[in-house]
Amino acid sequence: MSRRTAATAATAVAVAVGLDAAVREPPLAAHPVRWAGRYLTWAGRRVPPGPPARAVLTGGLAWAAGAATAYGAGVVVSRVAGRLPGPVRPVVVGAALWPLFAHRMLLDEVSGVERALDSGGVVAGRAAVARIVSRDVSALTADEVRQAAVESLSENLSDSVVAPLLWYAAGGLPAAAAYRFANTADAVWGYRTPRWNHAGRVAARADDLLNLVPARLTGVLLAGRRVPWGRLRAEAALTPSPNAGWPMAALALRLGVRLAKPGVYELGAGRRAVSAADVAAALRLARRRGWALAAAVAVVAGVRAR
Repeated sequence: MSRRTAATAATAVAVAVGLDAAVREPPLAAHPVRWAGRYLTWAGRRVPPGPPARAVLTGGLAWAAGAATAYGAGVVVSRVAGRLPGPVRPVVVGAALWPLFAHRMLLDEVSGVERALDSGGVVAGRAAVARIVSRDVSALTADEVRQAAVESLSENLSDSVVAPLLWYAAGGLPAAAAYRFANTADAVWGYRTPRWNHAGRVAARADDLLNLVPARLTGVLLAGRRVPWGRLRAEAALTPSPNAGWPMAALALRLGVRLAKPGVYELGAGRRAVSAADVAAALRLARRRGWALAAAVAVVAGVRAR
């Protein structure tokens, strides 16, 4: 690969991060996550819930078709960009990478929870946090609303920022596009319900596999030097998810707070409840680590493309 190709790969990250910071999200009609969601809804109607073997096979084939399409779209965009004039290439690749991660939107949504609590009390806070969590929020206290917001911030920093950028560094636009489809498929099909326990098994397992490294990297980024690796690993193991516990445990230990889901997990047991100051500290940390990661990805992508 030429130096020009390396420069394109690295500069594309800067373009994507700049668009994310300035515009946040592309129009909904042009958003690839929406396209993936439409496909998953359409295919989901055709995937049977059982018998188990048939559901796993059919769901797996439908998932593979969607992932291959996403990967192929990334290949096409990359090849088209490669034929364009030099200054235009990183703009095209960066514009395609931009909707595959969501740093500013994540920060805005979590910030909005605290603003809602300040302006409208716990009822408004519940409504705001319901936008970013899947749990029942109807009985949450103000402290529990903040706790849910911090948990969502940590988990989604991995899923929506670190992972897509890391996959871009590893395999370019095609890999990032395939990851974003896989993560969307897990959100739509990856539930352990009678309907999706078998039909969504491939989607759930694929997402677990693709997030093994990003989740642990996110945990390390959030923990920094203040949290020993052994303590982080032990705390992360308290959650049933193979991945979500890493970034959540990192924030719980770094901030000195308790993060818990009744009957499921408790991180930072015995520590204080999440305060408004803790939410602000978590947001600052997520913002700085996100920017630092983007800079590192730009360097790695450039080296990989040489």
